[in-house]
Amino acid sequence: MSYVEIDPQQYGVDISLTYATDNNFTGQPVYKHAHCFLHEDAAAHLARAVELAGCLGHRMLIYDALRPSEAQWALWNHTPDPDFLSDPRRGSPHSRGVAVDLTLLDESGTPLDMGTDFDAFTPHSHHGSDGVSQIAQRNRHLLLGIMSTAGWDFYMNEWWHYQLFDPRRYPLVEDGELSKSMME
Repeated sequence: MSYVEIDPQQYGVDISLTYATDNNFTGQPVYKHAHCFLHEDAAAHLARAVELAGCLGHRMLIYDALRPSEAQWALWNHTPDPDFLSDPRRGSPHSRGVAVDLTLLDESGTPLDMGTDFDAFTPHSHHGSDGVSQIAQRNRHLLLGIMSTAGWDFYMNEWWHYQLFDPRRYPLVEDGELSKSMME
């Protein structure tokens, strides 16, 4: 399979995989090892987004990328909310290696105000929410513009989630198929 590990130096991104920590909605690490993988097609689109963000003086911070199917089950078993999580029986774009959760950083490395935290499962996380400040709305539109220009599709309920178009054409990925385990 064609999955690449996203190296922060090579791709010019910051990586903080939230599910490798206990600072996520489950309250415990989901990944044992914080490896950031994407399908090579998604990695190429990420590189373009990073270039576009850089032209505007921003960096990107990745919260999640490829999520093995085992991890999708762990999240779903904790919070089976189809408004914010894909049912693992259908498969998530993350579990296909073609989705990324991220935000923009300013020149000092501080995340831009997006109005909610990553994985805030509330209507305020939706694109176009009028429950967040104008600054947060502008920042979300900036991220949306960068990602759309780089060839990504978005998910209406999560300002942080972007995926390749037609993600189901990519197969689901189990942890054992990766060059480095995330789960064991």
